[in-house]
Amino acid sequence: MVDFHKRILFSDEAHFWLNGYVNKQNCRIWSEANPQVYVETPLHPEKLTVWCFFMGWWNHWSELWFQRDGATCHTARATIDLLKDTYGDRLISRFGLVNWPPRFCDLTPLDYFLWGYVKSLVYADKPQRLDHLEDNIRRVIADIRPQMLEKVIENWTSRLDYIRASRGSHMPEIIFKL
Repeated sequence: MVDFHKRILFSDEAHFWLNGYVNKQNCRIWSEANPQVYVETPLHPEKLTVWCFFMGWWNHWSELWFQRDGATCHTARATIDLLKDTYGDRLISRFGLVNWPPRFCDLTPLDYFLWGYVKSLVYADKPQRLDHLEDNIRRVIADIRPQMLEKVIENWTSRLDYIRASRGSHMPEIIFKL
C-alpha cells in the first residue's frame, strides 16, 4: 500500500521520574562514552506518566490504523475489544488483525526515538518538582519540529525492511537518519 506508514497512529506511554531515573529497557540513550554510574532510587519516587502518539499526515480518519505494543495492559481482553470496536480490522497489536511483536522496541518510533530524545532534554536542568518536570516535558515535546517527526516516520519503513530481511532479529546498530 502506498504510504501505509503515514496511516499508522503510533502510541505509547513512558514514565518520567522526578529523580531522573530512566528505564533503560524502554529507552535507548546513545552516548560517546560508557559511564559506569550507579543511581540509587527510592522505593516509590514521584513520577509523571506521559502518553503520546504520532503519525504521518493522513486526511481520512476512517483509514487510520492504530498501533499498540505488546505490553500486558495493552493486550487485555477489554482493551483489545474496545480497540476492535473502534478501529475494526485496522488494529496493529498482539491479538489484532496485524500482530505486533512483543517487546520489540526497535520497531516502535516512540521507543527508538521519542522517549530517549525527550528525556535527554527534559532532565538537562535537573527538575526538582513535578510541576517543573511537567513544564519541561510539555516544552520539549512542543519544540519538536514536524520535519524531524517526518524523518522518524520515514525511518520506520527502513527499520521494517531491515527486520524483515533479518527475519525478525533485533538491530545490532542504530539505523536513524536525520
